[in-house]
Amino acid sequence: MTANELRSKYIEFFKSKNHTEISGQSLIPENDPSVLFTTAGMHPLVPYLLGEPHPAGTRLTDYQKCVRTGDIDEVGDPSHLTCFEMLGNWSLGDYFKKDAIAFSYEFLTSPKWLGLDPRKLSVTVFAGDESAPRDEEAAGYWIANGMPEDKIAYLGKDDNWWAAGPTGPCGPDTEIFYWVGEGLPAKGSNKGTDSANWMEIWNNVFMQFNRVDEKTLEKLPKQNVDTGMGLERTNCILQGKTSVYLTEVFQPIIAKVEELANYKYGDDAEKDKSVRIIADHSRASVFILGDQKGVSPDRVGAGYVLRRLIRRAVRHGMKLGIDKSFLAEVAQVVIDNFKNAYPELEQNKEKIFKELTAEEDKFRVTLKKGEAEFQKMLPNLLKNPKKIISGKVAYNFYETFGLPVELTKELGAEHGLSVDIEGFKEAEKKHQEQSRTVDAGKAKGGIAEQSDVATKYHTATHLLQQALVNVLGDQVAQKGSNITSERMRFDFTFERPMTKDEIKKVEDIVNEKIEEDLPVTMEIMSLDAAKAAGARALFTNKYGEDVKVYTIGKNPKDDWFSKEVCGGPHVQHTAQIGKFKIEKEQSSSAGVRRIRATISGGLPLDPQ
Repeated sequence: MTANELRSKYIEFFKSKNHTEISGQSLIPENDPSVLFTTAGMHPLVPYLLGEPHPAGTRLTDYQKCVRTGDIDEVGDPSHLTCFEMLGNWSLGDYFKKDAIAFSYEFLTSPKWLGLDPRKLSVTVFAGDESAPRDEEAAGYWIANGMPEDKIAYLGKDDNWWAAGPTGPCGPDTEIFYWVGEGLPAKGSNKGTDSANWMEIWNNVFMQFNRVDEKTLEKLPKQNVDTGMGLERTNCILQGKTSVYLTEVFQPIIAKVEELANYKYGDDAEKDKSVRIIADHSRASVFILGDQKGVSPDRVGAGYVLRRLIRRAVRHGMKLGIDKSFLAEVAQVVIDNFKNAYPELEQNKEKIFKELTAEEDKFRVTLKKGEAEFQKMLPNLLKNPKKIISGKVAYNFYETFGLPVELTKELGAEHGLSVDIEGFKEAEKKHQEQSRTVDAGKAKGGIAEQSDVATKYHTATHLLQQALVNVLGDQVAQKGSNITSERMRFDFTFERPMTKDEIKKVEDIVNEKIEEDLPVTMEIMSLDAAKAAGARALFTNKYGEDVKVYTIGKNPKDDWFSKEVCGGPHVQHTAQIGKFKIEKEQSSSAGVRRIRATISGGLPLDPQ
């Protein structure tokens, strides 16, 4: 079974169980300041898992592109990936443990669907602790579906408990594992007794409780199910492969790298690692650049992660002897391989090629200078008895020669040297380049706390976009936004710097609409109806899919200032936002400008 077939079968199965297929969303999360990228399939569902009604109903299914960079240094082994796809299904106050477990088991074992050998499956459930009971309910449903009791492992909170944060929604989960050892598992073998030979393929999270404080759990009135299956990993198992890189997801990319490097994958362990890094990083870079809200290489945030991915791929290309710009050629293969599932890659291919080549060419010049300086200093560095490159030296390589600390680390490792990363951070006071990422394993997907200030900033981005159009013209289109509790960042298409007068006009318009205290209303309608009503729609959703349309104005029909297709959440009326101030307007990338703005004060949000 190919990845495309697996993706289609998953969606088909859950549609047969009365789930509505919804569109996967952007890799750049709209309202989650805790992460730079969408790290799990449930991220775009956050507002609905926290109580907002979803326009498509209470049973949902989709496939979602994700990026995780917490273990980027592990990429290059046979299993770790930066970019991956999650297949997901959700119940928003509809079915719960019984049906979720039955659906999982049927899809995995039925000959009509995946047809996996039930003898090679095992599960884990929550063992219970002082605040929540052992999940006998989930275990009972597994047994009822045919899972032998000795294949059920009861594990603690680190393994089988999900929480939104210190307080808020939480609950047990049950994870499904597939046997990757020799033959069949022995009696009594499960994740608890033999963790090395069991690979996780599915997780069912049961949002069962609300944590009031450290000791108090209350049962949620509306209980949700959030599930996820890793497409690449399951695809690997279905094909009996020992590595995701041996499946058709990566083989065409690897074939192109083999051609460019004049090297046969499998001949040399160290070169194979470089091939895998190029395959993973080029695929991740294409997905990030080709996203609906794609970012560009930058010195901070998601753009910095992208730059790091591109530069690491380039360096490993050079290690393989590729002495020309090559990532655009690899990108074409990635686009051809994934354009049916993700049409935005084909639509944005010229941008992808342009950005990859520009960053690659710039880095090749930087790298040659930086590596030459490193080699000059190497004899002195090797004299250090502790074999440590000081943070000050590592920062000097970066600041003077443009050599990223990660590459100094890799260059050093090749000669038995380590880098004082803490010392580097201290030396790097002005430009902190540490990626803000969340270890998804700890947070089980990391649902963000929907703070009032983030909600205010979110509505402010709608006002800002319309104000920019009013002042600069219709060529303005949103290219991305990022919100934290301290500020908002808004990227938009425009060819030149804004004048001081234009910046003031935009700021004045936003504050004027805030002072008018306009109501913010929401309607559910089809995407075509939304566009016909004048709504901006950044994303192309699936045919026939209903969407939420947020309108800011006195009358959503004929007297409004802003109308956008958006998932929410938003303030109820604009005076809740507070004073809006543009702090900075600058270039983000070619043809894209960036505004940083803050808000202060404002009225409290209405109780939900």
